[in-house]
Amino acid sequence: MYIGIDLGTSSLKAVLVNEGKIIRTESNTYEPDIPKPTWSEQDPEVWYHAMVDVLTRLVKGYEKDIESIGISGQMHGLVILDENDQVIRKAMLWNDQRTFGEVDFLNSIVTKEKLLKETGNIAVTGLTLPKLLWLKENETQNFNRINKIMLPKDYLVYKLTGKFVSEMSDLSGSLFYDLKKHSYSKDLLTIAHINEDQLPTILKSYEVAGTILNNIKETIGFIKDVKVIAGGGDQAMAAVGANVIKNGDLNISLGTSGVVLAVTDEPKIDYQTYLHAFSHVNDKYILMGVTLSAAGALGWWKKNFYQDMSYDDIFNDIIHAPIEDTVYFLPYLSGERNPINDPFAKATFVGMSLNHKKMHLSRALIEGVTFSLKSCYDRIKDLEIDIKRIRVTGGGSKNEIWCQMIADIFNAEVEIPDNPESGAFGAAITAMIGLNVYKSFDEACEKLIPTHKKYTPNKDNVELYHKKYINYLELYPALKEYFQII
Repeated sequence: MYIGIDLGTSSLKAVLVNEGKIIRTESNTYEPDIPKPTWSEQDPEVWYHAMVDVLTRLVKGYEKDIESIGISGQMHGLVILDENDQVIRKAMLWNDQRTFGEVDFLNSIVTKEKLLKETGNIAVTGLTLPKLLWLKENETQNFNRINKIMLPKDYLVYKLTGKFVSEMSDLSGSLFYDLKKHSYSKDLLTIAHINEDQLPTILKSYEVAGTILNNIKETIGFIKDVKVIAGGGDQAMAAVGANVIKNGDLNISLGTSGVVLAVTDEPKIDYQTYLHAFSHVNDKYILMGVTLSAAGALGWWKKNFYQDMSYDDIFNDIIHAPIEDTVYFLPYLSGERNPINDPFAKATFVGMSLNHKKMHLSRALIEGVTFSLKSCYDRIKDLEIDIKRIRVTGGGSKNEIWCQMIADIFNAEVEIPDNPESGAFGAAITAMIGLNVYKSFDEACEKLIPTHKKYTPNKDNVELYHKKYINYLELYPALKEYFQII
């Protein structure tokens, strides 16, 4: 049997897989700490204790059957240890926004061009390198104590095995990793005042990181010497769990943020709108656009306007509001990443009149999120990537109305994989490949991840949505200057 762990921002989930099927799922929840506005932190020990608790419950009755563990993890977070392997401070997370000054320095002085050439990305507040620069400037004493620099999932690997390692898919989101050379960028390490001795050994996602330590083995109850596989960043692992691994595959992930992720054979660098370029787990690459508020926007809407109602009630309202309606929503509740890259952008309803009701605004909200995802998709196609298949994952993929809307707005067939826990299952697949149960990701994913459902575009809706999408694209340029002053 094999285990996949998914270390998230608000929970740690794990699945137990036997003969390719999930037979048990366990989870533990926690919350990020917000010590100041725009800050987001977590104590790595919270992750560790959550993992031990989850694994202990997960393997009960199967202690003698576990062969290996794969780990998926939230990306970009900064974990730092001192010479005694003690955590120096809480981890700064992917959604921590405090590094505006460091981002400006990197993009203007180091230059976007150099960053793109070496890493495939410009600096944004979520990435790891700006956090190191902030730490050096604002917590010098902590910075000077750094002996090891880790990403979140790699801390769990270290606690399980004692091995200081990482892998390409996660490191490629750090902004100090050379995407084409698959090594650390010496120039960017110099800028950060760190050296390679402080950084983990680079593995491939499916390589064995190490064997579980005896004290952990006894605590959890494992009988065998369980192997721990290097794993991957959450987006890459979720793509594996959705069978999005071949050139031309595209995944639309409807989580708190929305992600449009395309797989390519070679790295594609976006020098105009700065879509993210990362390594994938199978020696391929990822081009990725991010809408910061996707299901998160829906959650905000429910919390404030449908407090005592369900998400189904929201979508029942949506189907009673006509597509032809003229209300639009810009989903910039947390600023926006791609394709506009504007942290000052604000969420906005446009086009309301006395005739409009809550159902019209609900439709506008889901349409606005989907239009934002479509703009990332269009940019991917502008870079001459031939999309052959689209899959939709995440919590939003369970809603048929939203999935049909995506098919109509994208004017493309979309597939829903038969896999509710794509990140953890992707990690479990990696654990199996690491022990040669399957020879490749292609073989494993084709055998283990069937398609649950397909949605085809409604031709009448396609035309209506296209007209609205053209209008939607005009709104941000018209409002941009006002977002700077409100």
